[in-house]
Amino acid sequence: MPVDPEPDARPSFGVPTPPTPLDPLDAEVLGGLDIEVLATATSTNAVLAARARAGESGASAVVAEHQTRGRGRLDRSWEAPAGRALTFSVLLRPEVAPSRWPWLPLLTGCVVADVLRTHGYGAAVKWPNDVLLPTVAGGRPEAKVAGILLERVETPAGPAAVVGIGLNVHLSAEELPVPTATSLALARSSAPPSRTALLAALVEALRARHARWAAEAPDVLRREYVEGCVTLGRDVRVELPSAPPLRGRAVGIDAEGRLEVRGPDGVVAVGVGDVVHVRPDGQVAEKADGEAAEGTAGPPGARPGAPEPPEVG
Repeated sequence: MPVDPEPDARPSFGVPTPPTPLDPLDAEVLGGLDIEVLATATSTNAVLAARARAGESGASAVVAEHQTRGRGRLDRSWEAPAGRALTFSVLLRPEVAPSRWPWLPLLTGCVVADVLRTHGYGAAVKWPNDVLLPTVAGGRPEAKVAGILLERVETPAGPAAVVGIGLNVHLSAEELPVPTATSLALARSSAPPSRTALLAALVEALRARHARWAAEAPDVLRREYVEGCVTLGRDVRVELPSAPPLRGRAVGIDAEGRLEVRGPDGVVAVGVGDVVHVRPDGQVAEKADGEAAEGTAGPPGARPGAPEPPEVG
């Protein structure tokens, strides 16, 4: 269901004008970091990917104050409340072997969790593409605060990656579609950092970590991810698109970034493209659960923009 405009929004040529953001982004500050601020965009990934394919020059990162149709895995569409989330995309050009590309969403999850931890949040990653926060002080990270979507695009300068991130910042409990999502504002009593400062930190950290990744041994990132992944050691149910669910214990991440699950028939490795969803075993699935996993930018508090969207995450 689309998000209704605020009462003071006025239509312009039939299109509602987004309300003034609660915490407006500073376009001048962000422009100095090669981050372009858009008032409205359907999908920041789509904007950046189209520019890259056309060989256009311009900012290597794009953020939208109001994203109307962000996309998650399996093409699930989302609209986030204007000014209450960070919905942005970053263009990267990995200089690594093709076999290492599947690690990019996992690398991005590590970066988001690291930045949130530096701001005092108890963040952790859930395989393959989610960042979680505790719902109570000192508790286990269980509630999704961010989702990630990576797209490979062919450009005149060679293949590139468009990394989309959706992060809930100011969403209230009433704006969250289900209790399994959260926001920075809900995760602690003190106010979140400004969206401008948070976005600058996230983009700069992602660029720096990406540059180091290209130069380091492949196992460095794997060890980092394993250390911060709350999926490991848990009994999980892996929902597959055309087979019965795989049940077992998540025991590791292999060299290709796949989740290793020990089930009745031994250890099975599943990749991001193989699965519909990974849940703690016994958790009841919810329709339109607000998890825009791998989503650009549909953060988990976004509201579905299409009826009966499939479960993703």
